[in-house]
Amino acid sequence: MSGQAAIAEVKRDKPWIIRTYAGHSTAADSNKLYRGNLAKGQTGLSVAFDLPTQTGYDPDHELARGEVGKVGVSIAHLGDMRTLFDQIPLAQMNTSMTINATAPWLLSLYLAVAEEQGAPISALQGTTQNDIIKEYLSRGTYVFPPAPSLRLTKDVILFTTKEVPKWNPMNVCSYHLQEAGATPVQELSYALAIAIAVLDTVRDDPEFDEASFADVFGRISFFVNAGLRFVTEICKMRAFSELWDEIAQERYGITDPKKRIFRYGVQVNSLGLTEQQPENNVHRILIEMLAVTLSKRARARAVQLPAWNEALGLPRPWDQQWSMRMQQILAFETDLLEYDDIFDGSRVIDAKVEALKAETRAELERIGGIGGAVAAVETGALKRALVESNAKRISAIEAGEQIVVGVNKWQSGEPSPLTAGEGAIFTVSETVEMEAEQRIRAWRAERDQGAVDTALADLEQAARSGANIMPVSIAAAKAGVTTGEWGERLRQVFGEYRAPTGVTLETVSAGAAEEARLLIADLGERLGETPKLVVGKPGLDGHSNGAEQIALRARDVGFDVTYDGIRQTPTEIVAKAKETGAHVVGLSILSGSHVPLVRDVKAKLREAGLDHVPVVVGGIISPEDELVLKNMGVQAVYTPKDYAIDRIMVGLAKVVEKSLDTAKSRRQDGQARTGEGAAQVY
Repeated sequence: MSGQAAIAEVKRDKPWIIRTYAGHSTAADSNKLYRGNLAKGQTGLSVAFDLPTQTGYDPDHELARGEVGKVGVSIAHLGDMRTLFDQIPLAQMNTSMTINATAPWLLSLYLAVAEEQGAPISALQGTTQNDIIKEYLSRGTYVFPPAPSLRLTKDVILFTTKEVPKWNPMNVCSYHLQEAGATPVQELSYALAIAIAVLDTVRDDPEFDEASFADVFGRISFFVNAGLRFVTEICKMRAFSELWDEIAQERYGITDPKKRIFRYGVQVNSLGLTEQQPENNVHRILIEMLAVTLSKRARARAVQLPAWNEALGLPRPWDQQWSMRMQQILAFETDLLEYDDIFDGSRVIDAKVEALKAETRAELERIGGIGGAVAAVETGALKRALVESNAKRISAIEAGEQIVVGVNKWQSGEPSPLTAGEGAIFTVSETVEMEAEQRIRAWRAERDQGAVDTALADLEQAARSGANIMPVSIAAAKAGVTTGEWGERLRQVFGEYRAPTGVTLETVSAGAAEEARLLIADLGERLGETPKLVVGKPGLDGHSNGAEQIALRARDVGFDVTYDGIRQTPTEIVAKAKETGAHVVGLSILSGSHVPLVRDVKAKLREAGLDHVPVVVGGIISPEDELVLKNMGVQAVYTPKDYAIDRIMVGLAKVVEKSLDTAKSRRQDGQARTGEGAAQVY
């Protein structure tokens, strides 16, 4: 046989679905972005929604202020969803939607648009993340308490299994667990425990048809993370696949091998992307992608990669294109897809996989002993463990035990031309929110209010009776109900919830440097009391990792810390500062809404007579916005480059000392002016 004939017979595997996680500003802007990416060779869509959409608020709601269109696209009603997918044939598309608390609603809007396009919903392919349990542990876009939230997840699963059989109704999402500091064993065990909790809920439903359970199991997919510990990540994915097959057979009696396949999509680690020398992130992203593509038996079904500059701000279309080209080169230019699993038979890989599986089984048994994933969330046990793991990770970087190139080693380097010049980082215009408010008011004015009222009444009735929420949600979408109206009606039925923060007296931390402890002790002596810090998370941003670590370390160095968790209004933060007699207020905002939210907090501090209390801010903040914040009176701004938390503690102490010096100087000036006045009188 000739060499050419041999080459011709090589059968290549199909490449994974190539996606970029995208969406911003308006439905029209995002539609343009999607169509552009599809034209560049992207083979599936991955929709990012803004925080009001994710948490069930309309763009004109008070809590949506500053958040509209910032971390994703604003979808307030059927008209927005229609615009989002204009000229994109949903019958041929594979669409992933990162949506959790409002997953039933966004899926309802999607199905309504598909019907308008003439696409049979039974043929639709895609995924709703719909993993609400992990939202209580990381990311924080939950709304309702765990029990009704789990019920909504179940409703989506039961409905899609019957009516949209090619749809993945749930993407068990360990991605955000790793972003919150999870170890590989925690990522494996917590994700599998969540899947078990959901599957048990479905199986135990009195209306469930047991004969369809294998179909339900077969449609559960996963969305995972891949970090830089390359060998460990390959082994983690192989362990995931083998443990899932084990659970399928031993716990649920699934006999069909195709139903037991571990199907997952991936976005590689964003936690490790650095603000310093950001061009290094390109290499990090490539190495992380290899961990989820090289092993055929544990290869991702869909891959989306972050952009190299996401630690600086929102990526531009060119930045997303760069990450997409990385996938295309690996899939189409290399010979990776021509071979069986290249790691089969490796003693090193096999040993690591077995070790991970053994540790994961033990952790699953421990979680089961607590009462399962939901009980472990409600007690705060899992959240506390994640906070502790993240504290260890950060401490190792601070101490230089975990090397991060350009951050704690080899910091000197050439300035990056990639970050130079105007427009290096994409920003969402402040007018987006005002325009969204105008559009939703026009939408409300033009719809049939009687049909809306009827649809909302039917929605409430279904929620109270236990009926499946999907049919009435689809009817509500077609009637013109808005995201905020859907969310508010279910809030009235189910109530709201605030999850444990994981920052407790029992939370174990890596400790603090003696220098920082002594400085805070000296500050306490000058104050005559323990320095008091209020850590606030204003707005809808639920990424609380930074706030948790600041609160934990501040406690360790000697601050009296108040941290009440995510989703606080500026009014609540200021009230807490007044109640506790705070000496400094720290605000953590990663959603890009820092300017309007800080402006609001500062205004309310003035109204409360607390203008003397200094404010510091942390988040993903551009140099331009840092100047804006400092012009507002913010005393210090911390971004991802400020990885050494002890230095931040020292900075907080200096901020308080500066405020004391300023107050003392003002008193002295006042006394001097009084003396001058007295001298003139006499």
